[in-house]
Amino acid sequence: MRKAAGHREVLLDVIDLKKHFPIRRGIFSRTVGYVKAVDGVSFEIAKGETLGLVGESGCGKTTAGRAILRLIEPTSGKVVFEGRNVPELGKNEMRALRRRMQIVFQDPYSSLNPRMTVGSMLSEVLKIHNLARGREAKARISELLDLVGLAPEHARRYPHEFSGGQRQRIGVARALAVSPELIVADEPVSALDVSIQAQIVNLLSDLQERLDLTYLFIAHDLSVVEHISDRVAVMYLGKLMEIAAADELYSSPRHPYTKALLSAVPIPEPGAKSRRTVLKGDVPSPAAPPPGCPFNPRCPEAVPDCSKAFPAARDFGGGHLAWCIMA
Repeated sequence: MRKAAGHREVLLDVIDLKKHFPIRRGIFSRTVGYVKAVDGVSFEIAKGETLGLVGESGCGKTTAGRAILRLIEPTSGKVVFEGRNVPELGKNEMRALRRRMQIVFQDPYSSLNPRMTVGSMLSEVLKIHNLARGREAKARISELLDLVGLAPEHARRYPHEFSGGQRQRIGVARALAVSPELIVADEPVSALDVSIQAQIVNLLSDLQERLDLTYLFIAHDLSVVEHISDRVAVMYLGKLMEIAAADELYSSPRHPYTKALLSAVPIPEPGAKSRRTVLKGDVPSPAAPPPGCPFNPRCPEAVPDCSKAFPAARDFGGGHLAWCIMA
């Protein structure tokens, strides 16, 4: 359900976030360059909101999500969660914060320990964070499984005994075990059948309303993002191209890259024809991004100035921003 516009309590504020991976060569492993996976990304997420982060594979959206949670260390920038800069926190402070910031991984099988039962995995989470033990832990595990649409007896089973959709529900239950406020959902439905994708998206929407959760929903499928997001941010080669309320972005995209992505979304009407924008060339390497706007070599609307400098954001009102001189 979309939230009404107005005064928003910001839960997460990402400011100029960068993650550059060094390229090392030679017998001395000297650094000869950097892969700029995330290169100066800024956005904020309000409490109870879902921000969809979309883009082609390799655009840096998953890296951004993991850098926010410090599953990988960011190169620079700020990640302010309720007034505290996450990259500056010590080990003990970070451990306490992990109770409030969780992740649901893309692959629901490889993210689960095949040697542990579902009950053991959930019990381990509760034990590590000193939340429950013994009978109290068993009751909490039953409650978590019920929340995600599974039965209490499923706690005795192993991951290989479940379908892909059920395994993803277990992943969601594990994230919910510590009662978080923010969940980074890293392509949580891309590995599932289309029929199951809708069930997981509906589950996440229902849990958000019941538990007052905030989501950063990472995906490459714009049709999925449309149904769950309040706002959508579009990434390309480590940079934000456009960000707007979901309804606004889908009805009035401003950036040529956003327009191209939306033109590729299938129209659910037999016989309907879409005007698809076919982009020329391949995505440049993040180790050697083109000068100026990184999209300019493939952009159908590019002009010479596009290759001179990365453009400042253009404000179209209502929080709709596009980083394009032609928007």
